[in-house]
Amino acid sequence: MQSNVIRIDDINYEIKSSNGKDVYSILSTELGWVCSCPDHMFRGVKCKHVYAVEFSLELRKSVAEIQKIEPINISGCKFCKSETVVKCGLRKNKNGQLQKFQCKDCNRCFTINLGFERMKHNPQGITTAIQLYFSGESLRNTARSLKLLGVEVSHQTIYNWIDKYTSLMEKYLEKITPKVSTAWRTDELYFKVKGNKKYLYALMDDETRFWIAQQVAETKYDADIRPMFQKSKEIAGKKPLALISDGAPNFHVAYNKEFYTRANPRTKHIRHIRLQGDHNNNKMERMNGEIRDREKTMRGLKKMDTPILKGFQIYHNYIREHEALKGQTPAEKCGIKVEGKNKWKTLIENASKKD
Repeated sequence: MQSNVIRIDDINYEIKSSNGKDVYSILSTELGWVCSCPDHMFRGVKCKHVYAVEFSLELRKSVAEIQKIEPINISGCKFCKSETVVKCGLRKNKNGQLQKFQCKDCNRCFTINLGFERMKHNPQGITTAIQLYFSGESLRNTARSLKLLGVEVSHQTIYNWIDKYTSLMEKYLEKITPKVSTAWRTDELYFKVKGNKKYLYALMDDETRFWIAQQVAETKYDADIRPMFQKSKEIAGKKPLALISDGAPNFHVAYNKEFYTRANPRTKHIRHIRLQGDHNNNKMERMNGEIRDREKTMRGLKKMDTPILKGFQIYHNYIREHEALKGQTPAEKCGIKVEGKNKWKTLIENASKKD
């Protein structure tokens, strides 16, 4: 029975009857679960469908062990791979300092600056700039804030850092599969690129609020957004059992091409969202609000393939703690935990590491 549970959103579930002909709706209320099956409606008993939903929820809570992304630690000499390595002072310059190490076997000294090699500024300054920018500051305000910390840098250099490291982290994180739920939401919002209106399509997991995929398009109702749906299947490693969207026709076209199947269980498409209906897209609208606030600070974007949007997706998923998730990041809800005081640095180090 549990495998037939389809999660629509936080309070709505559906289950097929044992004969496969009927579909029962299970709703969470302040008084408990309500099921549309005759057993529950007429006898008022806790039916097997309610038990199945409760079992499904407990199964979700006991998800597999959390995958940790940890800071890179020094474990051996970078030249001879010896484990007898000790600290031997600091290498200093006008932009900061780096820890030096000495190998007791080959007697060579070296520094480890994984991901930040040949950069003029130190990792702390670079990651602070990235954090300030995606927290809501403009490029110029970020440069002014860094100046107070003794880091002299132009707003263009900060943009170059974002471009470089967003691309690096994106390639690394795409190889990690988030444990998303079976209900996804999708929506679009408009923004300006050099003064012209464009549309950002986004696909988000309903339970964890993990931003799975995105796509920028020229139009609202007829843009081909199948690439975003294809990308979401690659990243999540599966299709959803429920897709929630507004009534835009291109969502249904992409759903038919990429998610719909005749085999059971089939993905259900919930359309025509109503503010007072059983289903609404308020979670997606809140994420759209985050992006809208960020765009106001930027006063529009300069190009369609900007790294800013990908960087904000990483910030939303792995860095920003969400109040609605009780202080967790969407990635943590999906079983991925980024360790360390500086999560940007942890991600960049791991993305730069060559096995």
